Amino acid sequence: MPNRALRCRRQLLKTASLLTKDNVKNSSPRHIFPTVTSARTPIFQKAGLHARPVVAGSWVTWKNTRRSFHASASAHGIKPFLLADIGEGITECEVIQWFVQPGDSVAEFEKICEVQSDKASVEITSRYTGRVAKLYYDVNEVAKVGQPLVDIDVEGEEGVSPAVEQQEQKPSSGSVETVEQEASSTPQSTPARELKDPSLLSLATPAVRRVAKENNIDIKLVRGTGKSGRVLKEDVLAYINNGGQSPAQPSPVAPVTTAASSPSAEDRLEPFNAIQKAMYKSMTKSVAIPQLGYKDEMELNAATEYRAALNKHIASNATSFPFQKISYMPIFIKCLSIAMSHYPIMNATIVDDDVNALKLLYRKSHNIGLAMDTPQGLIVPNIKDVQDKTVMDVAAEIHRLTELGAKNSIPPSDLQGGTLTVSNIGTIGGTYANPCLVSNELAIVALGRMQKLPRFDEAGNVIAKQILPVSWSADHRVIDGATIARFGNMWKNLIENPITVSAYLK
Repeated sequence: MPNRALRCRRQLLKTASLLTKDNVKNSSPRHIFPTVTSARTPIFQKAGLHARPVVAGSWVTWKNTRRSFHASASAHGIKPFLLADIGEGITECEVIQWFVQPGDSVAEFEKICEVQSDKASVEITSRYTGRVAKLYYDVNEVAKVGQPLVDIDVEGEEGVSPAVEQQEQKPSSGSVETVEQEASSTPQSTPARELKDPSLLSLATPAVRRVAKENNIDIKLVRGTGKSGRVLKEDVLAYINNGGQSPAQPSPVAPVTTAASSPSAEDRLEPFNAIQKAMYKSMTKSVAIPQLGYKDEMELNAATEYRAALNKHIASNATSFPFQKISYMPIFIKCLSIAMSHYPIMNATIVDDDVNALKLLYRKSHNIGLAMDTPQGLIVPNIKDVQDKTVMDVAAEIHRLTELGAKNSIPPSDLQGGTLTVSNIGTIGGTYANPCLVSNELAIVALGRMQKLPRFDEAGNVIAKQILPVSWSADHRVIDGATIARFGNMWKNLIENPITVSAYLK
């Protein structure tokens, strides 16, 4: 505080030195200010980091247009709010809607806007408390990661943007009325930015809005059949199939026929949506990797009994768990983590593409990704640190991610840092597959549809077995056939003998 007061005193002396002898002679002995008869060039009083002109005029005029010389002078600073990285490998995202407009006050952690990245819809919150000075993007425009998203005028912060500093240093007219008029017109000088997409007021997820936009459908015209009138993807498709009309309510007298007018059969050119762009970029990188395929099958009879025992325990302790029962997936993922502990190369990644400086990063955290089919498309969140979790812990995480995925609300932190991916394509159909690698992982596994098939027992008798097809893809630049086979066999043995899982728990 003493240093700040000393700087203010020096500024005061510097200002006084700029006054002419006539000014000093005609001014009050207790105050230093220009007199009425002074016609000198306006001098600039400096207070803190701001400069404001002092023009010739009366004591009242000068008093109302000056800034006092004191150490606690208020300061306003424009803080550019940068769009942070909201997902692994994501460099841009689409602005879905703004919750604020220029001139609005915003508090810390208050929602500013909603953006749609390649894989998730995210609500951006403010880091500062102040007034919104500028929006850099309109709705439906693409924002770049690391670039300014919005400017916030923060009180009590040092530093002023050039635009604000230029506005503050405009010479005043020398009258109180002019100063008051400029002050009153300032909040109205920034026009409110209108939304490009009024359909955002409709109750629908970003994925449904995207489907409507791609088909040139005004979502406000679509009758929603979801909860609270929410427009579902099926509603939009039904609207298209009915020739631009929402299907009527079923009548007991004259039921609605399905032979409605069909959509146009002409060719149609459509741009990629965000999910398609992400898949295009990821698979373009993946195709450059030589991928080793390996296929096998697992018996799930013992795993089925193990799962039934766990679900019986959950039913008897319903208040202890956020879910009512578990699927096979928590068992598969925990067994996979145990196998990764014995084959750490399966959890590694290549950190440098330069042939002369190639390195492998052995990652300690088993962040196992789980491909999910959500309303907005395919996303791959991951379960963090599976090596430190039990089967019930993994089940709780899957339950949490599934609920968030249904709401299109999976946070970016759950999409980052995956080390190995599981794709459960069998829930839809198919047996074996050729899954494509994620570029920063060395392996991915796809699970087919479980079937009851005939198999021979040890005595040579034909018995029914629950069989699960398994399809691996591995980065053949690092993983060889023997490694993936041994790793797959250990994972298979753990699932076929789930009682051994407890032996590896810490």
